Amino acid sequence: MPFIENKTYDEIAIGDSAQLVRRLTLRDIEMFAVLSGDVNPAHLDLEYAKHTVFGDLIGHGMWGAALISTVLGTQLPGPGTIYRSQTLSFSRPVKIGDRLTVKVVVARKDPEKKRIGLDCTAVNESGETVISGTAEVVAPTVKVKRPPAELPTVRLEHRRPRLQRLLDLAADPAPVRAAVVNPIDADALDLALRAAEAGLLKPVLVGRAAVIRRVAADAGLDIAPFDLVQADDEPAAIDAAFALARAGKVEAIVNGSVPEDELIAAAAGTFAGHGALSQVMVMDVPTYPRPLLITDTGVHVAPTLTVKRDIVQNAIDLALAIGIACPRVALLSAGEMVTPRVPSTLDAAQLCKMAERCQIVGGQLDGPLSFETAVNEAAARAKGLTSPVAGNADILVVPNLEAGDMLAMELRHLADAQAAGILLGARVPIVPAGSAETVPSRLVSCALALLVVQARARAG
Repeated sequence: MPFIENKTYDEIAIGDSAQLVRRLTLRDIEMFAVLSGDVNPAHLDLEYAKHTVFGDLIGHGMWGAALISTVLGTQLPGPGTIYRSQTLSFSRPVKIGDRLTVKVVVARKDPEKKRIGLDCTAVNESGETVISGTAEVVAPTVKVKRPPAELPTVRLEHRRPRLQRLLDLAADPAPVRAAVVNPIDADALDLALRAAEAGLLKPVLVGRAAVIRRVAADAGLDIAPFDLVQADDEPAAIDAAFALARAGKVEAIVNGSVPEDELIAAAAGTFAGHGALSQVMVMDVPTYPRPLLITDTGVHVAPTLTVKRDIVQNAIDLALAIGIACPRVALLSAGEMVTPRVPSTLDAAQLCKMAERCQIVGGQLDGPLSFETAVNEAAARAKGLTSPVAGNADILVVPNLEAGDMLAMELRHLADAQAAGILLGARVPIVPAGSAETVPSRLVSCALALLVVQARARAG
């Protein structure tokens, strides 16, 4: 086992030296910014940095200074050292990939105060000095030899870049007219207002007009630009919204504040579209390298094979709409072997055959797969799976609603994932209520609706 061992004042001689070598990475820059709060765009914003005198991202100057502290605290003099002062001159920038050799050399000793003066330098691999200066420390007088502390693993997360990308994708197309069903609370009206401001939707508010106006006034929300369609109660609001969609007056429906099951029942029973209705969650999981679509999470408790075909096709269509070319679809079960004892494995095998016969189009299917082999390449290789889907899934198709709901909730609450959701299979996309979702996530759901409408328009 390695140890950290110091040199006491009496053991140190003038001319003694110690050094470390470290290469600057983007992760180092980001970590230092998180710890220090220094978010100068010269360090973090590549577009800005390109137009500076440096022409690229540069490391924080104090990152190099921290490396000097590392040498002093762990090597020379080492544990027990008290840092007294430091003077530094920064002569060159340090860019990502630069390899620094940081060195300290004992220049003087003060026997009365047990202080050591050291010359400090940091030199890049081209031999250019980037940092120079001096340090003064109080050297330890007691010998210390200890194993190094075990540091925690640190993971840097760039919050929600994938969901933001969906908003960016939806920025250019014209907003779609959307019926907001029974928006009689401030949250529903606020969502409509924000979606309009973001250029995603042109809201048509459907419900009790007097109540909607009063709620808006109490919340200080300006709904004057929005069309308002009178409906006396929740069922009437649902009927009116679907009537607007059937007449081609709206291209999407947003649940304002009606029970989700009532909206789904009305959509499935009176507003049939291209196939079975299903809910798709688009999830940003910090530990997964791409957006992850999970379906069905909100409609079918125990879907039949025919319904599963529609569920898969709906998810593929959404993936294509958000820019995932030839999405990889993993049909989940408890394992990878097809067996009559687990009916979902039979369904998975049949769905794969349906895709071979072009009954499902636009994606690559594989299954049955366990969750592990669907999202983990090493696990897939260990089991001898070589398909393009195994370990790299874009879409996870669950065997039933309970599995889908639990998987989505586990990712949200245990893996800190964020999600947006949409109901597909009807004549127009439907944005669900999403009671546990934040307003930014629901805005992404509105963006999904817009992207689906645009994709259908392109397809004719």
